[in-house]
Amino acid sequence: MDEDEPPPPPPSRPSQIPSWVMLGFILGAGFVLALPRREARPDPQAAARPVAATQVLRIAAAPPRVTTVEAVFATWGRYAVWDNDLTEIGVWNPAAGQFTDFFEVLRFADGYYFRSIPLLTRPVLTHGIPSGSPLEFTETEAQRREWLKERDASYWETVGGSKGESR
Repeated sequence: MDEDEPPPPPPSRPSQIPSWVMLGFILGAGFVLALPRREARPDPQAAARPVAATQVLRIAAAPPRVTTVEAVFATWGRYAVWDNDLTEIGVWNPAAGQFTDFFEVLRFADGYYFRSIPLLTRPVLTHGIPSGSPLEFTETEAQRREWLKERDASYWETVGGSKGESR
């Protein structure tokens, strides 16, 4: 009797597929939680809202005091280009990372008078100033033309002839 009967089937084991799916889900969720958080995106409607005057004052850097400008000019003023005892300067603003504060300087026998101006009205001096200067100096249009004329003449002398000569 026992020989003709097939052996009983082995007990069925539960499928391991749900276990692997669950493991994948847990690992994926762990990686997502480990990612760095993104900053909140700015609200596009916030740009359209008016800004209060007190907020603007907090954002804007304070202009330099005249005593600070005088002290910096005492050190760097030798590079100023004068026209009838008058010149213009720009003062470096470290908070803004550029020249943002501008002054007209009037030279007297006993000192200087500084007057703030909104913008420079003359061309900025691009020659004869050491790099890293905290002041930006100006020159008149006539002075700029004269310097360009001298620079061109010295160039042509270096090349080996004057501007009008032909080779």
